Amino acid sequence: MAGTRPNINRSVRLSPLDLLIFVPILAAAAMAFGAPARLTAISAALVNAAVTAWLLTGFSYGDSGYQFTAARAILTNPVLGFNVGIDGMSLVLVLLTAIVTLAAVWMRPLKAEGDAMFYSSSLLIAAGAMGAFVSTDIFFFYAFHELALIPTFLMIGMRGTGDNRDAAWKITIYLGIGSLILLAGLAGLVLKAAGDVVTFDMIALRELAPKIDPASQQSIYLTLLIGFGVLISLFPFHSWAAPAYASAPAPTAMLHAGVLKKFGLYGLLRVAQPMLPQGAQADWIHTLLLVLLLGNILYIGLVTLAQKELDLVLGNSSVMHMGYVFLGIASGSAIGYSGAILLMFAHGISIALLFALCSYVREKTGTLQLSRLGGLAKPAPFLGLTFAMAAFASIGLPGFTNFAAELLVFFGGFANKPAGHLGGLQIATILALWGVVISAVYMLRAFRAVFKGEPADTVTAATDLSCCARVPVLLLLAALLITGFFPNLLLQAIDPVAKAAAAALR
Repeated sequence: MAGTRPNINRSVRLSPLDLLIFVPILAAAAMAFGAPARLTAISAALVNAAVTAWLLTGFSYGDSGYQFTAARAILTNPVLGFNVGIDGMSLVLVLLTAIVTLAAVWMRPLKAEGDAMFYSSSLLIAAGAMGAFVSTDIFFFYAFHELALIPTFLMIGMRGTGDNRDAAWKITIYLGIGSLILLAGLAGLVLKAAGDVVTFDMIALRELAPKIDPASQQSIYLTLLIGFGVLISLFPFHSWAAPAYASAPAPTAMLHAGVLKKFGLYGLLRVAQPMLPQGAQADWIHTLLLVLLLGNILYIGLVTLAQKELDLVLGNSSVMHMGYVFLGIASGSAIGYSGAILLMFAHGISIALLFALCSYVREKTGTLQLSRLGGLAKPAPFLGLTFAMAAFASIGLPGFTNFAAELLVFFGGFANKPAGHLGGLQIATILALWGVVISAVYMLRAFRAVFKGEPADTVTAATDLSCCARVPVLLLLAALLITGFFPNLLLQAIDPVAKAAAAALR
């Protein structure tokens, strides 16, 4: 972040980060030429998991600058290059992407036909997310996200369930408009920051953009907030999310809700906050953000309580929990930023796990209507136990990563408390605490409706998960428990970046 000398060597031409992008793309291309779809997809996901593990062991955890960098110049004016690098924040999101991708491609499609499309779409979403998280050039940062949206739309429209075509059109329109607004904001940032030469390089922009005049910073920041906000499902731009996740095939929902939606949050922390500090700290923008994030937490929380189908409960729950990440961002403090980044990882894993289990409930019973379910824990005890643990993680029970992350977010809300009184941030934090109660109510209610009591007619013939089907569930659950009991495994990478980001606002 600004104020820290980046650890970057511009002479390097190749990086292991390139594998994270191109292995999934090449695997998807191989499927088009007849390679066995499932084996190819799992192999590609395992390669990316291995590369990510190597990055974790070789990462310098005390450094807030970019590492494993490579630079390939494309244009000199404007300065444009296919440049990659990771710091602690992007390392955590790369880990999130690798874990969720492996879990998603391990799941078998419910329909036998079109396996190649199913697996290749999942890999292209993962490749786009990886590219966005490791790019250090704003052009490719934006372009890789757009690449990932295309297979998302196709999978919902062609392989989805229920009102999938309406959901596909809705998500296409919303995210298309959001992407255009975001493009306008990024273009405004690049052009306003330009001196003699226009540059898309994020490292150069971190030095140039804070010099933009305060009025322009505010207008650009607001544009970015709306653009990123639509992609994140910030209230009131949220109505596309729950129907899209409910209609999407489970792996698509896992990858979009768990990984790709973090692009917008990552963009706020990577671009908007450090490059436009006077825009981020403008009183009216800060107050607006607090109001909108409370809409996510409280209003969407109450909407979730009213849902009558399990997939819609989970879809709205995902929208609600974005409010906590926004709260960490709004805090402007190092501890709040650490909580926001950790919560991106925790939410990504937990919502992917919930959507995977939701898919298995549909497969075993043929329905997701809460009124038609009940007693599923008796014929499917493994499914019931793991759903309960995923629900507890989503609620924020101690022992899961979500608990540590939400605790840091709430502490961040009081880190810069004005002397002698409560400010708007502290009032918003206190109100946001009620969201914990609301989420506990709707998650426990959903668990009781699906798994407790005597088996319903739809459940009597249900069976538990096979050994193969348990693999992605156990992978995601292990990630939540390991980083929940030992959050410093991730915080040692996150904290230097969070401190540098908070310092950039001073």
